[in-house]
Amino acid sequence: MQEHNPLFGKGNAVREKMKKYNYFALVTASALALGGCDKISSFFGGDSKSEEFVQRIEPSKNDGSVGMLLPDFAQLVQNEGQAVVNIQASPAGRAAGSGQSEEQGMDLSQFPDNDPFYEFFKRLVPNMPDMPEDQSADDDLNFGSGFIISKDGYILTNTHVVAGMGNIKVLLNDKREYTAKLIGSDTQSDVALLKIDASEELPVVKIGNPKDLKPGEWVAAIGAPFGFDNSVTSGIVSAKGRSLPNESYTPFIQTDVAINPGNSGGPLFNLKGQVVGINSQIYSRSGGFMGISFAIPIDVAMNVAEQLKTNGKVQRGQLGVIIQEVSYDLAKSFGLDKASGALIAKVMPNSPAMQAGLQVGDIVRSVNGEEVRVSSDLPVMVGSMLPGKEVTLEVWRKGEKINVKVKLGSMAEQNETSSRATEQPQQANPADGFTVDNTGLTLRVDEGAGKSRLIVSRVSGAAERAGLKRGDEILAVSQISVNDESSFRSALAGAGKNVPLLVQRDGNTLFLALTLQ
Repeated sequence: MQEHNPLFGKGNAVREKMKKYNYFALVTASALALGGCDKISSFFGGDSKSEEFVQRIEPSKNDGSVGMLLPDFAQLVQNEGQAVVNIQASPAGRAAGSGQSEEQGMDLSQFPDNDPFYEFFKRLVPNMPDMPEDQSADDDLNFGSGFIISKDGYILTNTHVVAGMGNIKVLLNDKREYTAKLIGSDTQSDVALLKIDASEELPVVKIGNPKDLKPGEWVAAIGAPFGFDNSVTSGIVSAKGRSLPNESYTPFIQTDVAINPGNSGGPLFNLKGQVVGINSQIYSRSGGFMGISFAIPIDVAMNVAEQLKTNGKVQRGQLGVIIQEVSYDLAKSFGLDKASGALIAKVMPNSPAMQAGLQVGDIVRSVNGEEVRVSSDLPVMVGSMLPGKEVTLEVWRKGEKINVKVKLGSMAEQNETSSRATEQPQQANPADGFTVDNTGLTLRVDEGAGKSRLIVSRVSGAAERAGLKRGDEILAVSQISVNDESSFRSALAGAGKNVPLLVQRDGNTLFLALTLQ
């Protein structure tokens, strides 16, 4: 995945061009209807007495082979699908789904009036979103999904489905329609909270615990891809805790469940019929589903929803540090038994971290006793807490475990942009510097502004394998500050075979592990 990859689409859903999919949608629907009419009763049988919508058809064996599970998605959909809604949103000056009659909404112009399939198609999919004759008018419409989380009408969906829209229409599975009010939305998490006022009782989803999910576990999505409401797709959990570009505060659930335009904001169910996530993004080279989709964990979404309901906005705690992943080589260089935690590469000025005494080179291993397995866990853990809360961090510092108490600040209080000018790689004659045997490093000392700086002139061997580049400034060796040849050689001599180097590159600081032979 590239750092700023345009292939990450938020449900590919912000502006969905429904018209070009119409013919495909209608033909597909007819095939399903004609081919499955004799099977509908079997799909929607009696209520399952099992706690989970699953049957074990082969027991686990003593030889280590895995027992087979047969998921009963038909029963899950029958029990839980009523709480999934279709969402249509339009700008304030235009009502969602307005502009033409229901007959026009089906866009059946490709069929002659005397075609026997005309009336069949017209009756088959009556809930397709209305289609303007002028396709450019559809550019202002957003289509998505959502689900009801409380009997008083609160609904969760994605922010990108309703962002900038003044009219939001919610369509229930039983054909009821309501105008929804946007209670609040959070761009950072892509979660929005809607409210409808209903005189009749509303179906409500059950909320699960995404922490109980395991890779390989069956899951199902219900939504309205391309306007086909209450459509079901299924698959397995591919991975958990995925961090995507520009999405620091959400540990996404990765699945292979088919997600397409219109699924955005819909629920991801486990086999207990509980919602464990909100379908939000896909990774695609074509614009359509390619086997990789991402869901927002429901505990993250419910935290956001509660804050939006109570305060109308979302607040997140912050330490005020820049962190990086602890690689296997870095773990060895810092004396850790395994590669885990979040390595602090920079402490922001006047931040809660600086006030608490956190240092560059500290590795945060846990927050309030909860393990930080990978660096992306730390912003998620801290961001789930409110500013002003005191937390206890277990930190690995210079070969020892220590506990540090930090009172969290807020994102609004921190300016995490570096004021330093970008360092440009500089041309240098290696003869002007010095070479350090066994490292592959040629360094030079730059004098200026009353201080000395160690700049990398050439890399090869171990330095090149470590990722060092010409123009890098070496700030510290094994957490000992260096700025000239003498201090560098002295720090290196006492560092052992696995040496953590603190480097400044393009205005940012990072650690690299130099492994000596």
